[in-house]
Amino acid sequence: MRSLVLKQYVVDAFTDKVFSGNPAAVCVLEQWLPDHLMMNIAKENNLSETAFTVKRDEDYELRWFTPGGEIDLCGHATLACAFVLMNYYETELHSISFSTKSGELQVVRHQDLYEMSFPAYDLEPVPITAEMIAALGAVPQEAYIGRDLLCVFDSETDVMELSPDLEKLKKLDGLLLQATALCSKKEYDCVSRSFAPKLNVAEDPVCGSGHCHIIPYWTVRLLRNRITAYQASDRGGILYCRSECSCTVKYHKKIMSN
Repeated sequence: MRSLVLKQYVVDAFTDKVFSGNPAAVCVLEQWLPDHLMMNIAKENNLSETAFTVKRDEDYELRWFTPGGEIDLCGHATLACAFVLMNYYETELHSISFSTKSGELQVVRHQDLYEMSFPAYDLEPVPITAEMIAALGAVPQEAYIGRDLLCVFDSETDVMELSPDLEKLKKLDGLLLQATALCSKKEYDCVSRSFAPKLNVAEDPVCGSGHCHIIPYWTVRLLRNRITAYQASDRGGILYCRSECSCTVKYHKKIMSN
């Protein structure tokens, strides 16, 4: 039987110290592997994301796999992949473009920081249901749907103390569940947590694509285009965000009347 040898990197994104932030595995390939093999590698890694990339001309194709299947957008694994390529493969580069299922994504290096342009999801208000409350074990003040279900709480304590029923979360709309609130600490504007049981990930340590919902919400709510976000998982992570989107956030009537 012919063996296959792959080099794999594990990178902690959204942090400046090891064993925090969100770990992603990165595999740099010469050509695409069969989907089932990439899926099995992702299951074996059992991280929230494994990124696979192949160079095409001057750019790279990029795909992401969770233990539960392929996903259409992942921020932390994209940043991790850019870090690997710019530090170990093409060290002269300061920007990389990726062709993905969510379109072209570009990462630019600014010394020790890596900047990525994320797409933003339009948010539609949805009613807070008994099923939602039962799944969360808490009552959100507002709820919105984009790709994910976004639940907004009155306080960061509500978000920090969430202990949702993961089986019940699977029955709610949205791919992931994003929970957010204003943050009382001066260095951060908002706090959040991300749950992804539909992808076999109980809690994503720091979710880049989740902030494609969270940042548009707080940008409009706070009337600011720069938001510093803290993800309050056990590992924790920080995202420095600038909104330049034309996304739509249709607020609940009680918010519009404030």
